Amino acid sequence: MILEAVDLVVRYARAKQRALDRVNMRVPAGTLYAVIGPNGSGKSTLMRALMGVVSPESGFTRVGGMESRSWTRRDLARAVGAVPQVEHLAFPITARDFVGMGRYPHLGPLRPEGEADRAAVWAAMDRCNVLDLAERDMTTLSGGELQRVRIARALAQEPSALILDEPTASLDLRHEMTIFRLLRNSADRGMTVLLITHHINLAARFSDRFLLLSEGRVAAEGDIREVFREEILAEVYGWPVAVREDPVSGAPLVTPLQEPTASSIRPL
Repeated sequence: MILEAVDLVVRYARAKQRALDRVNMRVPAGTLYAVIGPNGSGKSTLMRALMGVVSPESGFTRVGGMESRSWTRRDLARAVGAVPQVEHLAFPITARDFVGMGRYPHLGPLRPEGEADRAAVWAAMDRCNVLDLAERDMTTLSGGELQRVRIARALAQEPSALILDEPTASLDLRHEMTIFRLLRNSADRGMTVLLITHHINLAARFSDRFLLLSEGRVAAEGDIREVFREEILAEVYGWPVAVREDPVSGAPLVTPLQEPTASSIRPL
């Protein structure tokens, strides 16, 4: 399941600037692909475009070789599991029933879960280590528990690809590592994973390829050597950084410099 954007331009109504400006990217099948960049750089808009939620001004996105807008909502939900950044629960629901919602694209009108559906739900919950939360009300879960249950719902769809927007936002160190390791394991199993994240050091440690966005444009795209360069990161984030090898993982470790010169700080 390959994910692509080709000369993608997105502009929201009454916005002066484009949210995405001629973005090109290609997520190879079976890879963990990280989309990074400052706030407002277009990361979430890219996810919406891939899922067919926003219509491009020009260009297009493709999922599995077919334009996103050509998929039916049901078929796209079968192929791609999406975990948005923000989600509001409209009614009380247990974690098990919430994960079961991932089976809806596979069920016909009013058809109850079958044995295969139940097996998919329990397998997804097991992979995300949330079996013990099955009977808990979703409103009682901690941030880390909630995120793992949300990812389990996406996995219960049995998709070929996952797209996640900031799944580790506001989580502690243990839960961050748990989710990144889960996504790395999913890619190693052959799933295509597109991860939007602000945690650039964890992205460097776990991901295969990267897209660095800046003000809706592609600042860099490719493997770790092409993207994690001091001059590129400093320009995009508006702050000087040092990039060194992490002595534990061997991945690049990005550290903001403590005493930048006034000319090196980009105004907010």
